[in-house]
Amino acid sequence: MSRIPAHTLDSAPASVREELAALKQQFGKVLNIHGAMAHSPVVLQSYVALQQVIGDYGTFDAATREAVALAVGNVNECTYCQSAHTAGAKAAGLTEDQTVAIRKDEIDFDPKLDALLAVAREAIGRQGEVTETTWQAALDAGWTDAELTELSAHLTLNLFTNYFNHMVGTDLDVPAAPGL
Repeated sequence: MSRIPAHTLDSAPASVREELAALKQQFGKVLNIHGAMAHSPVVLQSYVALQQVIGDYGTFDAATREAVALAVGNVNECTYCQSAHTAGAKAAGLTEDQTVAIRKDEIDFDPKLDALLAVAREAIGRQGEVTETTWQAALDAGWTDAELTELSAHLTLNLFTNYFNHMVGTDLDVPAAPGL
């Protein structure tokens, strides 16, 4: 159960209503995570800013972004993010079976993606540390230095949302991800 109520457009502080309205338009409703973030303008504005800079300058396609989010959400055991990003991954063209494989670290459908997610999982599980072997395997799979460094921005965004959800206990308001 959530520690804080999710704001609506009407109850949110004026300083975040514009961003909350844009998120509502994007997702079709004010998601509980966004309504909870609206309690603190710095939180919601930080989330929006990270999303915006990734949208403006990021090079990963939607399926790759969602796969990263699923892998990070699984490592961090974030039920909300695994659920939300399962839906996002399916909208980006991944199958439900592929979303489960990503979460289970059993990718057999895309070796290049598997190499990227190995870097992501290792970085998340080891406070940012990645072995030379894992990094080199990603380079050998076809990822560039620029893409691997970009991954840090995606990890930051997903750590931010995972930790936020854990901290406030965001209530699930999207379909639950399949069990593992």
